[in-house]
Amino acid sequence: MQAIEHFQERVRAAAAAGTPLRIRGGGSKDWYGQRLEGEILDTRGYAGIIDYEPTELVLTARCGTPLAEIEAVLAERGQMLAFEPPHFAAAGASGATLGGAIAAGLAGPRRASSGGVRDFVLGARLLDGKGEVLRFGGQVMKNVAGYDVSRMLAGSLGTLGLLLEVSVKVLPRPVAETTLRLEMGEAEAIRRLNEWGGQPLPVSSSCWHDGRLWLRLSGARAAVDAALRLIGGEVEEEGAAFWETLREQRLPFFAGEDALWRLSLPSTTGPLLPGSAQLIEWGGAQRWLRGSQDAAAIRRAAVAAGGHATLFRGGDKAAGVFHPLQPAVARIHAGLKAAFDPAGIYNPGRMF
Repeated sequence: MQAIEHFQERVRAAAAAGTPLRIRGGGSKDWYGQRLEGEILDTRGYAGIIDYEPTELVLTARCGTPLAEIEAVLAERGQMLAFEPPHFAAAGASGATLGGAIAAGLAGPRRASSGGVRDFVLGARLLDGKGEVLRFGGQVMKNVAGYDVSRMLAGSLGTLGLLLEVSVKVLPRPVAETTLRLEMGEAEAIRRLNEWGGQPLPVSSSCWHDGRLWLRLSGARAAVDAALRLIGGEVEEEGAAFWETLREQRLPFFAGEDALWRLSLPSTTGPLLPGSAQLIEWGGAQRWLRGSQDAAAIRRAAVAAGGHATLFRGGDKAAGVFHPLQPAVARIHAGLKAAFDPAGIYNPGRMF
């Protein structure tokens, strides 16, 4: 309680003075979003797992709890955070925290088969811009009537309040898991991924880059073996290491200072912006693009395909990190911000 009271004092003082606050856990995603502004409100002192019931597949923890700690506890019981949140923590830096992972809303390679971050958020406690502690949701899936605020906090980048505690659904680790590597071009990979996606195959992750397609098969041993025979290809001996490296963006594709764009598209979209260095995930629904292409041209191409584009890292943020909102959606965002943070002190300008 002392930590919460300390947070409340900081928030009320900041609201009275109109002083911005910058919510920060491990700082592993400081580069994500627009500008960083305000006095740091460090969450790492409010850490620890509050409740974990393996038989119920639910874990509740404080915002400053390191992701590594949570993943280790789950691994002991053969369970996992199925949305595979990336840590993005540099060597020697503070580790990523649960609160930061939920606020960033970023999911890893398993997202297309298991779901995104907000799909696993069951409930949350939030400290709003007036210093009041609010509770949303609970510890079961069907606990909300009306607006599901707890899941809305996923991806809000701390602009609505300080996420004090969160309850998340966890899942058992697959009994069997194998990674395949196949040689094929971009268009064929997109076609095959969508064909396999329409079949009862245990494909849990995919990645195409530079003429190679990697597939992760997860599930019962018999199902994985049957998929191996059907799909073919070569078994990647270091499969687990590959998916972790992809999740943490340590593959050579992600190295360098060039702008890294993240495109969210219908999975059936054919090759987009030919000639650009690209990496494709999530069965074709997530495309990573490197280079110095014009931001407006990239966004026009994404919109024409039925998607949107985010300037994930690097590049000129003057173009806007996140895809511009439609006027009606922008009004909803502004209304939510005014309701939860009337003085506008939490992470101002981080999103738009």
